Amino acid sequence: MSSHQTETPTNDDAVVPKTQSSEDFGEPSPLRKMISVSSIAAGVQFGWALQLSLLTPYVQLLGIPHKWSSLIWLCGPISGMLVQPTVGYYSDRCTSKFGRRRPFIASGAALVAVAGIMIGYAADLGQATGDKLDDAVKVNAIWFFALGFWILDVANNTLQGPCRAFLADLAAGDARKTRTANAFFSFFMAVGNILGYAAGSYTNLHKIFPFTMTKACDLYCANLKSCFFLSIILLLLVTISSLWYVKDKQWAPAKGDSNVKTPFFGEIFGAFRVMERPMWMLIIVTALNWIAWFPFLLFDTDWMGREVYGGDSSGNDNLKRLYNQGVHAGALGLMINAIVLGFVSLGIEWIGRKIGGAKNLWGAVNFILAVCLGMTVLVSKYAEAHRKVAGELAGPTDGIRAGALTIFGFLGIPLAVTFSIPFALASIISSDSGAGQGLSLGVLNLAIVIPQMVVSLGAGQFDAWFGGGNLPGFVVGAIAAAISGVVAITVLP
Repeated sequence: MSSHQTETPTNDDAVVPKTQSSEDFGEPSPLRKMISVSSIAAGVQFGWALQLSLLTPYVQLLGIPHKWSSLIWLCGPISGMLVQPTVGYYSDRCTSKFGRRRPFIASGAALVAVAGIMIGYAADLGQATGDKLDDAVKVNAIWFFALGFWILDVANNTLQGPCRAFLADLAAGDARKTRTANAFFSFFMAVGNILGYAAGSYTNLHKIFPFTMTKACDLYCANLKSCFFLSIILLLLVTISSLWYVKDKQWAPAKGDSNVKTPFFGEIFGAFRVMERPMWMLIIVTALNWIAWFPFLLFDTDWMGREVYGGDSSGNDNLKRLYNQGVHAGALGLMINAIVLGFVSLGIEWIGRKIGGAKNLWGAVNFILAVCLGMTVLVSKYAEAHRKVAGELAGPTDGIRAGALTIFGFLGIPLAVTFSIPFALASIISSDSGAGQGLSLGVLNLAIVIPQMVVSLGAGQFDAWFGGGNLPGFVVGAIAAAISGVVAITVLP
């Protein structure tokens, strides 16, 4: 057990350097500093919520073909697979006088601002470079949008990894403070989600920024621009204030360290070769957990529109209307989910102590996830049975709608733990082993993005094999969640 893993909190603000490890940043920092760094997650997640709620209609406005849109949405897992381990590796070794994490966090925030402006002004930039207003497919605008979208995902991954590593540095190996810091990170992610979904649902934001409406950018596009402006302002405010308030100690290699430098990919493969059993178990549980999550996260509003409301995005006007009603109801469900996520995040440390530790908590909520995903089948069958009696265009009863929204709410419980506990455990395990926090969290991220790529590429075909719809993927997710719960309880340290 590492000497850093004390459960005793400290009220001392000073950083007390030690000599035995170049990874050591001293005594744990006060909680207020960890909360300040965690608040950056609100700005990051605001942008993610906008992507989920607004960008799909915007893609259709620009006329992006379906085969292109699938490639664009793959940028998230691809950038996460490449960027987070890379940034984590170099942030572990950054010798800047501003600290080793802060330069990457500041760079990521600046890139988010650039990407948000590029996405919002894609239609204007397209028109300025040759697109016609009456073009069904605005080719130049699509290129600007795609470039901005990729930059946005790269920037978000540049931000999140060093932020979590910075929290681990501030906790200085204290297991309880590490868990608490990651719980606050999860809480601020919920705050960002709530703000993003609220902004996306308000249709008069363009009045705050009247210059956003142009010939190439209609009312919807102007609201999207305004949302991104608000997102950028929030992110820059929390990032600048946090990096000004919380100092990041300059890192220097310890005396006697080898001068032989291992190439980056050598470090990555080396990390896998020397990875100890606890980290391997954490990666397996995390991968199973995200196999469970992604079918629902990718198709939750589609499930509401298609299975619960009985609509069809490619059907006649009545079926399209039903589908859109379901999507709006799904957006309400996501808002409820984010609120529950926020409240549960604040109680994770207390709940974990009551049920015997982090691994028991993670295992228990995976069973909640499995039950909720299984209940989607029951709600869908009730909705289908109601339509057979009341008519194809009847829509769900109030009870069926309430049941679906209840599932969204309960899923906020396991999602809060998913956003917190795995990263806290990775920080604690890497502190024990002496591995770099940034690289360890980057390696853990591979257990998230690889399942996302598998689900993104294969879920549609898999659902088609079983008659279409979203339920086959949800059932697989329920099975994966149950297995993840069993493995978490039995094998995690």
